[in-house]
Parts: sequence; structure tokens; C-alpha cells
Amino acid sequence: MQACGNGNRVAFEAVYRATSSRLFGICLHYSDDRAEAEEVLQEVYIMAWVKASGFDPRLGSAMTWLSTMARHKAIDRRRAHRNHDPLETIPEATSQDSLVDTLEREQQGSQLDRCLETLEEAQRRYIRVAFFEGYSYAELAERHGIALGTMKSWIRRGLLRLRVCLGL
Repeated sequence: MQACGNGNRVAFEAVYRATSSRLFGICLHYSDDRAEAEEVLQEVYIMAWVKASGFDPRLGSAMTWLSTMARHKAIDRRRAHRNHDPLETIPEATSQDSLVDTLEREQQGSQLDRCLETLEEAQRRYIRVAFFEGYSYAELAERHGIALGTMKSWIRRGLLRLRVCLGL
């Protein structure tokens, strides 16, 4: 990756050959279809070429760096598509029961928001990132410079408090 950061295209080709199948698997895992995964993979390699000079091998391997970019890019892409679905795909309420179900789900969401607000700022932030954005405990711990066991404990205690608040 350091050679790629210096503009070495031969090195970049070697990186691509060594990593593309695994990264494509990651993209495919998080994407809805093959074409979407291919587009995500292309974006990952563009990002890698542009950001290669910032790669620091002391922080992790090139494969870990690329895998993390692929995972995040695929999740971001999926989230963006999910948030911009056309109105025609939203089901209409067809009966009184479905309207009641919809209102109950909205009420539960509001209750969850209220309960999240009772947590400490760090717990709330880590729980949201872990469960709503798909980050693993290990990724969060590494990203924020916190021991993995500490991260797991913080999130677990927060989840226990949420459970009590939600009456589960």
C-alpha cells in the first residue's frame, strides 16, 4: 500500500489481484445484488488509490484496511438506498389492524428513543453505532482506542438498562 501511495500502478495491480476476490465477497455480503457489489468494490479501489498514502502499516494490515473500507462503503450504500426508496414501495395501510400495528411500532420507537436518552452519552453513542450502523464491538474499540472488554462491558450494561427501561 505504501508503494501505491507513491503512485506505483504495478503495486496497485498486485494489491488488486491479491485482495479483489475477498473484498468482492465482503461487498456481496452487504449488497442486494452482484452489480451493486461490483460498483461498491470499484468505489473501494478508487478510495484505496486516493488514500493509499495515508495507510499506516503500524495500525493494521493492508487487507484489514481494505476490508474495513469495503464493509463501510457497502453498508453506507445499502443504507442510502434504503433511505431513498420510492414512495410506491411503501405499503399502504389496508385495514384498521395494520394501522394499529403501525402506530404501535411508532410508539415503541419513541419509547426506545426516550430510553436511549437515559444512558450515558458514550453508551448511547456506542449502542447506536453498533446496532444501527452495523459496527462490531472490535471495530468500535479499535476506532475509539478502548479495550475490547471495556467496550463490550459498556454496551452490555447499556443494553441491560435499556431492557429495564423498555420493560422487557
